[in-house]
Amino acid sequence: MKSPVVKRSIVIAGHKTSVSLEDAFWTGLKDIANSRGVTLSELVASIDNARQHGNLSSAIRLFVLNYYRGGGEGELPPARVGAERPPAERH
Repeated sequence: MKSPVVKRSIVIAGHKTSVSLEDAFWTGLKDIANSRGVTLSELVASIDNARQHGNLSSAIRLFVLNYYRGGGEGELPPARVGAERPPAERH
């Protein structure tokens, strides 16, 4: 049986890394990046910079979960994602 978790490579902050995510989380992450007008690498770098503990794959899962639970904010504080929002939405 094929595992539902897929290892994916991504470049963040100039270095290549990999994350292990289920298709649903990967698709959600790409949709969030698209809706914010940022690249997937930029969004993952923001998640990586904001995480307090745990690995990057877990941080991404929590971000995507919180994004869809909380109406679009995810787990990043506004100061971390301000550059990813249109100017009218910045605080």
